[in-house]
Amino acid sequence: MIPIDIRADKLAQEMYDYGQKLGRGVENLLNAEKIDTGVTPRVEIYREDKLTLYRYQASGQVIQNRTPLLIVYALVNRPYMADLQENRSTIKNLLDAGQDVYLIDWGYPDGADRCLTLDDYINGYIDRCVDVILKRHKQTQINLLGICQGGTFSLCYSAMHPTKVKNLITMVTPVDFKTPDNMLSNWVQHMDIDLLVDTLGNIPGELLNWTFLSLKPFSLTGQKYVNMVDVLEDADKVKNFLRMEKWIFDSPDQAGETFRQFIKGFYQQNGLIEGTIKIGNRSVDLKNINIPVLNIYAEQDHLVPPDASKALRNLVGTKDYTELSFPGGHIGIYVSGKAQAQVPPAIGTWLDERS
Repeated sequence: MIPIDIRADKLAQEMYDYGQKLGRGVENLLNAEKIDTGVTPRVEIYREDKLTLYRYQASGQVIQNRTPLLIVYALVNRPYMADLQENRSTIKNLLDAGQDVYLIDWGYPDGADRCLTLDDYINGYIDRCVDVILKRHKQTQINLLGICQGGTFSLCYSAMHPTKVKNLITMVTPVDFKTPDNMLSNWVQHMDIDLLVDTLGNIPGELLNWTFLSLKPFSLTGQKYVNMVDVLEDADKVKNFLRMEKWIFDSPDQAGETFRQFIKGFYQQNGLIEGTIKIGNRSVDLKNINIPVLNIYAEQDHLVPPDASKALRNLVGTKDYTELSFPGGHIGIYVSGKAQAQVPPAIGTWLDERS
């Protein structure tokens, strides 16, 4: 056994250094300005209920791809994760890659939205946003990029409206909701979703957020705050940390009926694999997707395990199917420097080749 070297003088010095770091860090926290959310200039194109459709401004870059790209984000958390700060922005880098970028911001559902269904979101809101974009550009098809749950929505939309989508990109998108390593799925398999929704109405964002944090309780709710002391001395790193914290805890409530349908149909019944998903009066058959598909997944994703995404290969009807893996996690694929250098340019190249 290796002896532990704990000397009083060494311990005292470490405690002193820690206190100094903490003191300087508290000063940086107190001096931190208001944390901005979303940095790329954008204009509002369309608004309906809580939803806003934005078009992002290229600020000098030349739009090379004339087919507009619509980003569909998840209902959980806020879409500014894709535009967190100037040097960590998927949206900015897509613009730099010559894409004409739109995004749906779902807003914050309230009690008036309790009865909204998957049909309302996918065949309603998404379809009307697509029509607005097509009319503005005098085109018949768009490119579609779906992120996480928004990728699942985009798959369903493309299967039900195949003539309106030219190319489809999915990022960290769950397809097989019952892979053995999917802890979130294991948790909800025997949950009484009807009782939950009938009792609460809309599902509180805080409840879902703490559920996600509990998937990795040590690293996400303890360790990061201990390690935070090491970055507090740098004012820029403090702002980076606070941006992430703001996003993590900026969790909209979920429309109750949509939550009920999504958890039961996709998680508990694994409907995309079993072919049982029906949205409104339309059945979802992924074999109807005969357009090019780029499926991007994160190799260390604890929310959407790689196998949950890679299952898509055998379900779509297209022969033009490409996978792109990123050596990181569910969030790192948007905010790490390596991801920003690799993923948006790869999307741009892939789209341009099929423009």
